[in-house]
Amino acid sequence: MKLKIFISLFVSLLSLTLLAQDTELKVKVSKNKLGLNQRLRIEFSINKQGADDFTPPKFKDFRVIAGPSQSVSQSWINGKVSFSKSYSFILKPKRKGELIIGAASIELNGATINSRMTKIRVLDPVEVPQNPNDPDYIAQQNIHLVAEVSKSRPYVGEGIYVEYRLYVSENVSVYDTSVTEAPQYNGFWNQEIKINGFPVKMGKYNGEDYRYIVLQKALLIPTKTGKLEIDPMKMDIVIGVPTGRADFFGNVITKNVRKEFSSAKKVIRPKDLPLEGKPESFTGAVGDFNFAVSLSKDILRSNESSQIKVAVTGKGNLKLFELPVVETPAELEKYQPERKERVRVTTRGLSGSVSDLYTVVPQYKGKYKIPSVSFSYFNPKTKTYNTLNSEDFYVDVIEGKELIKNNTANNTSVNKKDVVVTGKNFRYIQTKSIFAKAETSTFFKSNLFYLLLLLPLLLIPIGILIAKSNEKRNSDVVGIRLRKAEKLAKKYLSEAQKQLGKKEAFYEALERALHNYLKAKLGIETSDISKEKITQILEQKNVEQQNITQFIDVLKASDFARYTPITDTEMKQEFERAKKVIVQLDKQL
Repeated sequence: MKLKIFISLFVSLLSLTLLAQDTELKVKVSKNKLGLNQRLRIEFSINKQGADDFTPPKFKDFRVIAGPSQSVSQSWINGKVSFSKSYSFILKPKRKGELIIGAASIELNGATINSRMTKIRVLDPVEVPQNPNDPDYIAQQNIHLVAEVSKSRPYVGEGIYVEYRLYVSENVSVYDTSVTEAPQYNGFWNQEIKINGFPVKMGKYNGEDYRYIVLQKALLIPTKTGKLEIDPMKMDIVIGVPTGRADFFGNVITKNVRKEFSSAKKVIRPKDLPLEGKPESFTGAVGDFNFAVSLSKDILRSNESSQIKVAVTGKGNLKLFELPVVETPAELEKYQPERKERVRVTTRGLSGSVSDLYTVVPQYKGKYKIPSVSFSYFNPKTKTYNTLNSEDFYVDVIEGKELIKNNTANNTSVNKKDVVVTGKNFRYIQTKSIFAKAETSTFFKSNLFYLLLLLPLLLIPIGILIAKSNEKRNSDVVGIRLRKAEKLAKKYLSEAQKQLGKKEAFYEALERALHNYLKAKLGIETSDISKEKITQILEQKNVEQQNITQFIDVLKASDFARYTPITDTEMKQEFERAKKVIVQLDKQL
């Protein structure tokens, strides 16, 4: 009996522990930093049903403008149930400084759950327009184009990167973007870093939660010292801004605003490499490298070739310095080196290898020394120069002509010899010329003359056939309209077709294409009106009810599909359905 009581007590304590671990009273604020004359929204939410007796914190440094507003949401996704109950307040600070909002509490199954405390930084009053719902002001407050640089004081030759991010708050939506002015990297060797897609990430900007995407990345290597400026990136962005009004069903009505944004100008001040300890063999390599020299063959016969490979591997400015030159004895004929590069571009810089491949060919029998070479580089992490040396190599030529050395220093006479003709290597200068009459041909009465003469007669019946074919094609009014409609559908759906396989991007492009089509045909901003209003307008244009229903169904499917799992096959089917709907509508509009 005691054992059963002990087991029951243990299970109860374990359940309470798991409940405490899974249950959390979260707190979220719209701004962590604001002006004294601004407002913020704070929301407390719990993810378990049955919670009650919510006790808000004492907002001693804030004035409660509105609240608490209570909301409950529950959803089923793939058989998984999620629940959320929230309490929200609109607050206005009473003073400047770092203000603390205490913890709120709520009761759940007899246990008290507390939220964490939140720090708010209040600054001087900011300039606020008379109409806080002004679309331009809302767009400016909720979207930021930011350039972030990994390092502002690099060494000359040291790689850094610049990343352009577009921060968007949850209060607005972005429908279209276009870069109007790309940044310039004067004074830098630069290489764009490839970005796979544009995934939406969560991050903070000025202490507030934002969604953001990385628009562009570039690797920069300064080539000189001084004040180097990175010009700003400029973009035109179409933004859906809440108007403060709602439609009949309670949905927030938004207004599309086109606004230009610009990132801040960035200033980089590269440092010159230190003069102290700079080796004579230094040619500008900055990074962390390995150095190797290798010989493919060290035992050769005369006129048999061997390769000397000089290779540098590692991370750094691999494309911006010269490799050391290999010196060989005069008896080893050396050819110009072949440069090979295997370099990758990442946010950490250039990495990979560069090498020079020399081909040497011996002419005489003997043993020859290829002296060692040195390679020096500067490591910006340790701020020191490093020098790497190769080994001496020896080439043993076992077969070939003997090298005869003349030790008589005073013997300066030269014995003149006759030129020996061997094959076609050398010829005496010819002293006589023999001229022959050049053969000429006339164009008149030639084969080409008769062919060009008959060619117009052959082209006349071909031209008649082509003209009749075009006349027949142009008389087909139904076919012409169908081809124009299909061409129009491909034009508006081209962006959606590029995004096939990327669910969120595809359905955003699909919805935008349908709105742009109606905007072009009807001359109205369809993104500002509801689906019911679109239905009414199409009925006034005498569009068949079946086509109207199909058009609205595609719009609804685009909204619904963003929050449900969709396969690539279903996206292709939705694309074909949208294409068919545009073709049918274009026949009647």
